[in-house]
This record gives sequence, structure tokens and C-alpha cells, in this order.
Amino acid sequence: MEITNKCVVALTWTLKDTLGEVLDVLDDPVEFLIGGGDLFATIEETLEGHETGARVEMQLEPEQAFGDFNDQLIFLEPRTIFPAEIEEGLTFEGSALPEGFNPSAPKDALYTVTDIYPDHVVLDGNHPLAGIALRLNLKVESVRSATPEELERGSAGVGFFRISPVHTTAPGNDLLH
Repeated sequence: MEITNKCVVALTWTLKDTLGEVLDVLDDPVEFLIGGGDLFATIEETLEGHETGARVEMQLEPEQAFGDFNDQLIFLEPRTIFPAEIEEGLTFEGSALPEGFNPSAPKDALYTVTDIYPDHVVLDGNHPLAGIALRLNLKVESVRSATPEELERGSAGVGFFRISPVHTTAPGNDLLH
């Protein structure tokens, strides 16, 4: 079956930066709905017309993937508004930021604690891959027709590779598993 809009494709991949550093490897196939909200448009366009067994190599520029790095999404906040057990790498949803956090911070972002100092904490609302061009080596493991439920939901339902933008006015996207 050829990949077309509104079908489900199972993919494996290796994701690298432009220097060749491996950022992510997906060895077990995961299904994505073509024409839904599962994949970046550039990936879908590149996959269309291919069939099971196809190998596709592509480069995604930041604007085709997780957006440009936005320094307006870096926040330096008082250490006192965070719990004592806060650690670097923890994430907060914008809607669940502690009382006293900068009110101009977008509520639809995901913030990662990048640094902890005695008097303040640094949170970054950019996706970890924002501003990075990516090289993606995909293998099409299978192709099938989408179910009515998948079409209605707009997703094959895997949930860990959500890529719809979290910011409508600032670059940066959601999660890569």
C-alpha cells in the first residue's frame, strides 16, 4: 500500500543533528496518522508515495521542526517560589507554574529547569531541539488504512510524539518522546 493522506504508517528512525550526533533512535515501529497531528508536515510530504520497506533520509530545518530558539522563553525566577526538592531537568506545564512566577510566561508551554542557583531558578520554555537542524533517517515498516476512530481523533494515538505547536506567536513545539 502506498502512503497517502489519511493512512497510518509504522516508522522506525534515527534522528541526528547536523554534526552527526545521534539524538534519538526508535527501533520498535510506532504508528502515525498521515494527515493528522502526529508528524511534521515536511515528514508527511516526504513520505507520501512511498511503500513498506522504503528508507527515507531528510533534513529538517528548525522552522520545519521545533522552531527557532526564543530567548523570550527563558525565565529567571526566585528560588523561594519553588519546592525545596526541585532538580535540574524537571519540567513544569505553564498552567502549573508556582505562585509568583512571571505572569507574562505563556501558559501553554512546557518549562524545563535548566539551572538552580541559591537565589534563583532558570526555566526554559523552548523545546530541547529548538534552533537545531535535524537529520532524520526513516524506515517505513508498514502502511495501513486508518480506522474511523483514528481519523476522528486526528492521531494514531501513540501520544509520545506530539508535535503541534505549543506557541501560536512564539516558536517552539511540544514533545519528542
